[in-house]
Amino acid sequence: MRLDKWLKVSRLIKRRTVANEACDNERVTVNDRVQRASYDVKVGDQIAIRFGERTVAVEVVSVQENAGKAEAAAMYRELAQDK
Repeated sequence: MRLDKWLKVSRLIKRRTVANEACDNERVTVNDRVQRASYDVKVGDQIAIRFGERTVAVEVVSVQENAGKAEAAAMYRELAQDK
C-alpha cells in the first residue's frame, strides 16, 4: 500500500492529500530515510512524521485497505514522541 494511503487509513493524518503534501515537503521518513508518497509500506517499517516542533514515530504492525476507528489504532505501534 502507498505511504500516503496508509497514513490516511491508519488515521495518523486525516486526509490523503495532506499526507501527500507532508511527503512532498519531506516531513515523513521511513526507516530514517525521506520517502515519497508512492513508497510501498511494509510491516515492520518505522515511520516518523514531523508536525511542526513535534515528531510522532510509529512502527507498522499491519497493512489494511480499509479500517474502522478501532482497527486504525491497531495498524501501528507508537515508538517515541519528541516534544
